[in-house]
Amino acid sequence: MTATDMAAMAASPVARQTLADIETQLTDIVAQVARNNDTLDVFFILVSGYLVFLMQTGFAMLTAGSVRSKNTKNVLLKNVLDACVGAIAYYLFGFAFAYGDSGNSFFAHSNFALSGDRTDFHFFFFQWTFAATAATIVSGSVAERTSFYAYLGYAFFLSGFVYPIVTHWVWTSEGWLATLFEVGAKDFAGDAVVHMVGGFAGLAGAVIVGPRLGRFDQDGLVVPMPGHSATLCTLGTFILWFGWYGFNPGSTLGISNTDDVESNFTVTAARCAVTTTLAAAAGGVTTLIVIKLRDHIFDLLACLNGILAGLVAITASCPWVEFYAALVIGIIGALIYIGAAMLLLMLKIDDPLEAFPIHGAAGMWGAFAVGLFARIELLTISGYGNSGGWQGAFYGGGGRLLAANCIMILAVAAWTLALIVPLFLVLKAFGALRISPDMELIGNDVSKHGGVAYPDDVIATEEKQASHTIDNLGVDDSLSRADEPALV
Repeated sequence: MTATDMAAMAASPVARQTLADIETQLTDIVAQVARNNDTLDVFFILVSGYLVFLMQTGFAMLTAGSVRSKNTKNVLLKNVLDACVGAIAYYLFGFAFAYGDSGNSFFAHSNFALSGDRTDFHFFFFQWTFAATAATIVSGSVAERTSFYAYLGYAFFLSGFVYPIVTHWVWTSEGWLATLFEVGAKDFAGDAVVHMVGGFAGLAGAVIVGPRLGRFDQDGLVVPMPGHSATLCTLGTFILWFGWYGFNPGSTLGISNTDDVESNFTVTAARCAVTTTLAAAAGGVTTLIVIKLRDHIFDLLACLNGILAGLVAITASCPWVEFYAALVIGIIGALIYIGAAMLLLMLKIDDPLEAFPIHGAAGMWGAFAVGLFARIELLTISGYGNSGGWQGAFYGGGGRLLAANCIMILAVAAWTLALIVPLFLVLKAFGALRISPDMELIGNDVSKHGGVAYPDDVIATEEKQASHTIDNLGVDDSLSRADEPALV
């Protein structure tokens, strides 16, 4: 067949119709693929959010196991209400302050209560689970002696205003930290945004509410107050570790690789899972070894906290660092956790779950580590772009990224303390922050929640511990006057 014959066939009406049909089919296929990719991204974000929300179970188990049995119901209910109160606060105010359509470099101010025509509800859900995580961190710092009402007020305030503003600074394109020094501060999954906010709020609460009765004796020496269930602590840690695979890989906010030819969200999410695993393992082993050398025991609970410190430390940089760097970040995160925990006890600050050493101190290190270990190629494929060629200082990237993240660390700490400290001080001034000494000795479960969480044999043990606490204080059994109102 000659070229002339082929041209004639292509020009025929039948051929033109066939070509038009093929073009229409190809257009339909491309559109369907795009819809499938969008569906896949939404599904990925929702499932990641489910995993992050499951972390609330981990926090609940860890907190319950780390306190004395007489306060089990109390801390569990506070963890439940973190999610409930936080959801309402984030729906009414938080999402609008963080991601509203209208705003400036400091905060957004539209779409309150999900008003407007936005349909990205999967994104709202995912971001709410992060807000709930930030709020829950504080429950461990102020456990066993804080007023129930004061805690609910704090949870609403942090979820509805404190945390969302920080989110807007770092995780939106117009946020002032996101554009700092052209490169912008980088915090992939929330070392500064989530963990530092929760950790520093917890530190403020622990300092202002004061230590638990009997935590330090008359000479200022530390009196051990171990939690009542190593089993619950271990279960909680494993659930948190599992949930972190939604926290870190899910922060790609997609997996279909459709937005940018240079990005590869599939590889990025997988890298996040591996670096998260390595940092957690390094943190746990490092803590076990250090505590063995210091105290001559293999301490299970310290090892669990070391795992959490490693998980926190890698959160900011998980898609941007080499695998060996994840090990280094986890090791240093564990060492910082140990040092911060020792420092709090030296300062007579009682943090029952060591929430500040794990989330606040290790979170600062994790945010700082981005400026050291981030690689230019990994920043690019994670969808962040890198037209300026910025990367970590250890790879010849200069100090601009490191400087931006240092300013982020200082800004987040200052913002959190500037808002949370006055709140706790006002509550303390009105006598609404701490429960009465009698309630604290008896336990929150009996005094406020209708009875104990465990059988009588456990309660007998708690009564002996309460008597020992009174002996350490060097006072009689009557710690409150009859005319003092009982704070609920």
